[in-house]
Amino acid sequence: MKIGFIGLGRMGQPMAHNILRAGHELFIHDIREEACAPLIDEGGEKRKDPEEIAGVADVIVTSLPGPKEVEAVMVGNHGVIEGARKNSIVIDTSTVGPRLSKKLAEQFHSYGVAYLDAPVTGGRERAVSGTLAIMVGGPEEAFERARPVLSCIGRDLFHLGASGSGNIVKLIVQMIYLPYVAAFCEGLALGENMGIAFDQLFSVLIKSSAGQPGFEKRYNHLKAGDLTPRFEVDMAVKDLTLACELFAEIKQPGHIVAAAREAYEEASSQGWGRKDLTAVRAMCGLLRENDKR
Repeated sequence: MKIGFIGLGRMGQPMAHNILRAGHELFIHDIREEACAPLIDEGGEKRKDPEEIAGVADVIVTSLPGPKEVEAVMVGNHGVIEGARKNSIVIDTSTVGPRLSKKLAEQFHSYGVAYLDAPVTGGRERAVSGTLAIMVGGPEEAFERARPVLSCIGRDLFHLGASGSGNIVKLIVQMIYLPYVAAFCEGLALGENMGIAFDQLFSVLIKSSAGQPGFEKRYNHLKAGDLTPRFEVDMAVKDLTLACELFAEIKQPGHIVAAAREAYEEASSQGWGRKDLTAVRAMCGLLRENDKR
């Protein structure tokens, strides 16, 4: 199958590698030349813009930072919609609001193209291993046709209903996970600032009801104070802002989500926007030092 892949970042590049290694013909595009080089070495073919990608591909997959980038790639100048062929499938794995997903699905439908919002979860490790969970919204028929491609990048595939459903569920995942990380990091900072040794505190938290499966993989980074991003603070702000918009849309309070967004916004304002979201812990330490002065 001829697959186009647009957006070769931290998540997109390993997903594209897995599609290529599954034997599909792969056409790639990214605004950064260096992001394309490893895939070209493996047999991928570069195209100059999303329109050219869509012109040669049966299925177009995108992995982009947020709503602005998704809209530009899909329907902007030389966007996917300008080159997409009838009966092709567009799969957007980015995290955006369901309103945008529905709008784009309608636009592509008028061109005879199926559009699936298919955000992923599981982190880079699972992107590399091809075992992501994928939450899909859009026509079931298109989901089934896209299954061979989705199966290259994910192990757990969920068709959740109409367009936008994938992103609704992804934002629910984020509104549960991201406040947890903020609370965990604030708890670590509180304990350390009150004299509890990091290793002791971390061990207790992980083994207690406060521990989340898989959070142990952040131990080395937290121990070393390494803020190399696994997931950036500014991306957390973006996702929680989208979640807050969903709450506002149905006039339901989202107190926990709003509080978590405020914590990440504060970390971003302190200069950690491009750092790992565990910078919330570092922020707590910095604020304590500022208070001393």
